[in-house]
Amino acid sequence: MQKTLVRKLFERVQGKGFSVQYWDGTTDRFGRGTPRFKLILRDPAVLPRVLKEPELGFGEAYMEGRVEVEGDLRELVRTAIEYRNALGESRKALFALKAAQMLPWRNSPARQKKDVQYHYDIGNEFYSLWLDETMSYSCAYFKSPNDSLHQAQLQKVDHTLRKLQLKPGHTLLDIGSGWGWLIVRAAQQHGVRALGITLSEQQVAETRKRIADLGLTGQVEAELMDYRTLADSGRTFDRVVSVGMFEHVGRANLPVYMAAVAKMLKPGGLSLLHTITHMTEDPVNPWIEKYIFPGGYIPSLRETIWLLPEYDFHVLDVESLRLHYAMTLERWAENYDRNYTRVVEQFGERFARMWRLYLHSCAASFRVSGLDIHQILFSKGLNNDLPLTRQHLYD
Repeated sequence: MQKTLVRKLFERVQGKGFSVQYWDGTTDRFGRGTPRFKLILRDPAVLPRVLKEPELGFGEAYMEGRVEVEGDLRELVRTAIEYRNALGESRKALFALKAAQMLPWRNSPARQKKDVQYHYDIGNEFYSLWLDETMSYSCAYFKSPNDSLHQAQLQKVDHTLRKLQLKPGHTLLDIGSGWGWLIVRAAQQHGVRALGITLSEQQVAETRKRIADLGLTGQVEAELMDYRTLADSGRTFDRVVSVGMFEHVGRANLPVYMAAVAKMLKPGGLSLLHTITHMTEDPVNPWIEKYIFPGGYIPSLRETIWLLPEYDFHVLDVESLRLHYAMTLERWAENYDRNYTRVVEQFGERFARMWRLYLHSCAASFRVSGLDIHQILFSKGLNNDLPLTRQHLYD
């Protein structure tokens, strides 16, 4: 009976081939051509849960070792996404379900701090196993597929800072400043005074150490602070940037974030928002929300752009970095796999499998699902003193 369910589920697959090995050692093949991976079902009891809640059910079964994948894990994710798309989901039929899953609720500062620390305070040593030397935990910028991850991360920071058109003496705020490389480089290369804020205690500690080691004390600051608290302080800045933080605020707080930036950005000032985006307003992946990013929400590009006029923000530039993030995640996943044994030793097999699935599935999603990442540059009010072309980005 259980095998029949699997066969009926996968017999519609018309793409590249794969195989399924059952709990009794028998195997079926699906799709066309040589199998790219083997899905091993070690426990038939997982099937009802996976069929009922595919993302959460499969994720938990993989974490527990009740499901295994031989070969490229990303190929399984690609196949799952292509299969889902081939079924031709009706958006009208799903609208009520999606609306129910996206009821607005606000992340309080205390709740958001707890959620951010759950993800980022795993430990600097853990992230250093698979990030580059800058500890940049966001999309890199590849000028060539042959660029190293470290080179591409430096290029991302430089590309971002050029968009902000910084001048010596400018004040720069980085909301969600991570381990601080952007504010450090902004001070070193552009002569600005920079403040980075984050809710991660370990990130603040490491950033402050970096600032001191580089002799930038007094020019660069790092604070453990919520963006709403800073906005209420009355402090203002010439430039505001946020890289990979917007996804943490929650759907109901998207306008709260924009209102805070409007308070802190000087008239004519520029702000750059670097965020993952969906094409449409989709519910949060339940497995990622439960185990990786509690409290998060990935906005659509259109709902983000729609907010800007409400705060007198004028769009100057929008750039998609989708393939750049796919390449970044692939590099992270490869680094992670090379250090997999060390992750198991520190955190256990279940945790190690969870993060492995997360990194590989995200890498595949940016290739085939329509998941994207955008840099959106906007000004507060009109600014008539900006360059007429984008040449400054590439000189």
